[in-house]
Amino acid sequence: MLDGRGSINRRVGARLWLSGGWLLIVCLASAFAPMIAPQDPLAQDLMSGQLPPFWVHGTEPGFWLGTDSLGRDVLSRIIWGGRIALQVALIAGTLTALVGSTLGLVAGFYRGWADRIISRLVDIWMAFPPVLFSILLVAVLGTGLRSIIIAIVVIDWTRFARVIRAEAMNQGAMDYVAAAQVAGFSRQRTMLTEILPNVLPTIVALLSLEMGIAIIVEAILSFVNLSISTDAPTWGGMIAEGRTTIYQAWWVLVFPLIALFLTVLSFSQFGEGLKDRFDPVLR
Repeated sequence: MLDGRGSINRRVGARLWLSGGWLLIVCLASAFAPMIAPQDPLAQDLMSGQLPPFWVHGTEPGFWLGTDSLGRDVLSRIIWGGRIALQVALIAGTLTALVGSTLGLVAGFYRGWADRIISRLVDIWMAFPPVLFSILLVAVLGTGLRSIIIAIVVIDWTRFARVIRAEAMNQGAMDYVAAAQVAGFSRQRTMLTEILPNVLPTIVALLSLEMGIAIIVEAILSFVNLSISTDAPTWGGMIAEGRTTIYQAWWVLVFPLIALFLTVLSFSQFGEGLKDRFDPVLR
């Protein structure tokens, strides 16, 4: 029994260290992009277009991951693109968690008319295809990070509302909630001091997952030129450009795709690891 628990703890620890390590690298690289990036991500040099990575014959010093068709440094654009991706992930993910978790707590704990209204609203909202809905919202609001963040919050709050509602309903049936009400706690105090701490691990896991989803949404909108300026370095924009030159310069597509995949996977695994580590039931 103890060996099994120790094995689970080791797996959870390894998941946290690996995913957290990659996210730390991305965060540090994005925060110190002006000092770390070897080149100006917007600087163009047509004479240096489509240079291969440093280990391939025919490259030039200073372009570690090669250049795109306009001679822009791929590594520098990946680093600066990570800054945009993290901004969207942190802001949109936090706002989505606040809105959805609040509505989910209210619906799951208070029940009654509040639950009926919020549940019907969630059902109506989830009837719209999320990707098409996001493209429509950004097309109406206009391009830019602000529009992308608003679109993500408007679309994805339902994910938090449904899960947290179910968690709040389960926790509301526990004996400790009844004991708190017998002790004279108000319903609002019971929800904030008794229910919320026990659903917080689920909120953290969903928040981490939502940050990865926000990065994917931003990449999709960049891919279809509905994000920020087409000259700005974004992972989705780099993938869109690399798709057209995959046979001549594969590195323009592959490296930002790897950065996107590892970052989204790390957010997902980090959230699951935190939930397993701090969930009072599992402990």
